[in-house]
Amino acid sequence: MSSESTGDVPGPPPASQLLIGLARLGQAVRMEAWRNAGPHNLSPLQADIVSLLAGSRAPLRQGEIVEALASTAPTVSDAVKVLRRKELLDASRDPGDARALRVTLSESGRAEAGRLSVVSESLGGAVAALTPDDFAAMMRGTVTLMRELQERRAIPISRMCLTCRFFAPKAHPVKTGRAHHCNFVDAPFGDAELRVSCPDHEL
Repeated sequence: MSSESTGDVPGPPPASQLLIGLARLGQAVRMEAWRNAGPHNLSPLQADIVSLLAGSRAPLRQGEIVEALASTAPTVSDAVKVLRRKELLDASRDPGDARALRVTLSESGRAEAGRLSVVSESLGGAVAALTPDDFAAMMRGTVTLMRELQERRAIPISRMCLTCRFFAPKAHPVKTGRAHHCNFVDAPFGDAELRVSCPDHEL
């Protein structure tokens, strides 16, 4: 169905319907984040910071966290202060700029990141209900939308395959089911294995 034509179907056009659906899914993920506050009673933003640092190979400046999470400096600063009080973060001054603070996970923070990495039963069960073809199609659609939004500067750059120098799209026959190639690990892979966050990502 064209995104421009609704035919005889009532309601908002298809593009709006898709955005409504994505908003509902976002609400579900956020609600689950509140339910999964854990022993440290983390807010969704605090949990996002812990997860972001868990996927980083080096300490991050607060400004880098602001950019990565599309938040604001005061909001991230407050969240970092709370996480430090909860002893989930270690902080140090940036050697290149004594005014800048770099943060990384403490031992307790790494343990909490491990807990957060476990997908909830409700969200995991919903994803498991997708057929392999539907899952691959959703991954393909998700990374395509993210790349378009990144190019329009509507969201921050994500460490995903489509923006990575190691990604070679359709390097292999499509009929194999593993048409893409990752030059970092030198291996083919399919749409279902597309990454939206990868520690080995390089622009």
